[in-house]
Amino acid sequence: MEEKQVPELGQTLQVSDLLKDKSLDSNGSLTAQVFNILKELIITIKLHPGQMLSEKEVAESLQASKTPIREAMIRLQGSGLVEIIPKKGTFVTSIKIDRYIEACFIRLQLEVGAVRRAAEQRGNWNVSLKMDSLLLKQEQALKDKKDQLFFQLDEALHQAFFDAAGVSGVWKTLKDTQGDVYRMRYLKRLHNIRRESAVIEEHRAIVDAIKSGSPDDAEAAIVKHVGSLEGEVVELSSHADLLDFIETLNSGRFKHRA
Repeated sequence: MEEKQVPELGQTLQVSDLLKDKSLDSNGSLTAQVFNILKELIITIKLHPGQMLSEKEVAESLQASKTPIREAMIRLQGSGLVEIIPKKGTFVTSIKIDRYIEACFIRLQLEVGAVRRAAEQRGNWNVSLKMDSLLLKQEQALKDKKDQLFFQLDEALHQAFFDAAGVSGVWKTLKDTQGDVYRMRYLKRLHNIRRESAVIEEHRAIVDAIKSGSPDDAEAAIVKHVGSLEGEVVELSSHADLLDFIETLNSGRFKHRA
């Protein structure tokens, strides 16, 4: 049997190298910008589990004061992506399967509530148009093989479910719990565990149920889309190569560049 190749992530780069092409816009929230930059680097495994994040190094690289850097670190800790250890520093958290399953549980419960409420209210006309537009754009992104755009549109559509339910603020709360889901989603893509075509069909079923005012159909559609916890466990257990790769990441066996 041919041995599967482990995806190559390369050497662990210094934080300053990863941030050298990044810049901040003085007109926007500096804390939010730093948070988003570091979050993206962690989610895409450019910053590896266990890697240290120095406030001073980040501040110097982004030409910012330490205050927004520190505030961004605190937000990242709240999202489960870093751990701040007093007198030692800030470190990227390891990827924990149990924490991922817990994040999936939170997402499922909140999304079920959102789509049921949206269907009961049938959303509003502007949000319905927005959902239809996002679906069309996502279909085109899939055809064009634009993975990053596809997932950005995926997030925008899920946000629209909460908008349709009239609980937009809950979406922000949900996103702050999904760091491990985003990291796992990226790793699944690296291992070619993909289901984008099915995602489009599932999204259409959710949108149609909301627009037709059917809470039960909306709930069934979102459960099929997000997946049961049992389904997540079965999927992970069937991909030993992914689990081995996560173990390698968590062990720190990737070399740091000198």
